[in-house]
Amino acid sequence: MGGLRSLRFLTLLHILLCCESLPFKKMEFFIQHTWDSEPVTHEPIRVDFSPGEGGLKIQMFGPFFNDPAGPDGPPGEAFPGLWNYEVVETFFLDSTTVNYLEVEFCPHGQQLILLLSGVGHAFLQQLPMEFKATIEGDRWVGEALLPWSYFPPNINKMNCYAIHGSGEGRTYEALYPVPKDQLTEGQKPNFHLLQYFQNFRLQSIMGEDWVQPQSDLWIGKP
Repeated sequence: MGGLRSLRFLTLLHILLCCESLPFKKMEFFIQHTWDSEPVTHEPIRVDFSPGEGGLKIQMFGPFFNDPAGPDGPPGEAFPGLWNYEVVETFFLDSTTVNYLEVEFCPHGQQLILLLSGVGHAFLQQLPMEFKATIEGDRWVGEALLPWSYFPPNINKMNCYAIHGSGEGRTYEALYPVPKDQLTEGQKPNFHLLQYFQNFRLQSIMGEDWVQPQSDLWIGKP
């Protein structure tokens, strides 16, 4: 009997050790502040990253404000200037080169991708991407598959944002906002302040042995 118990204990220990060695498959982030470090006044929008087939799966969950009205474009398609509507955005940065990827998601189903080299300098945009959004009452969920070929090499920083509202009620939110003690008088929201992005590794999702596929889209960039 004692030998059986010892065998069960060793089996359980082996399972636990194996589980600890597995890659962390999903990361969750909650956008809890406005761009200038004020707490949001609603349930925070959640953004999840997990492995996908040929890319990074991105899911978003949050309140649906329906303000402003949705863009006049087909769901699933790229829509220029999507940042003027209700959106959730994710940015992936290689801070050693200032090459970065911006991805925008609208609850009405439109999306927008921008590849940038240098702050605010987009050299390619409106690329195709699998994206589906579903509105259920006052909430919405979205799921996208972001191809690895869109990512610049050596991603090491990240930030997420959300925008909703119209006119004076336009609200800009950030996962990693500008700290209050670094705000200047009259400062406006700017999602391209790359110095406030925080450390991020795709290997934390894909596994330490995973190697990011090379992309021809970034050839010739610094």
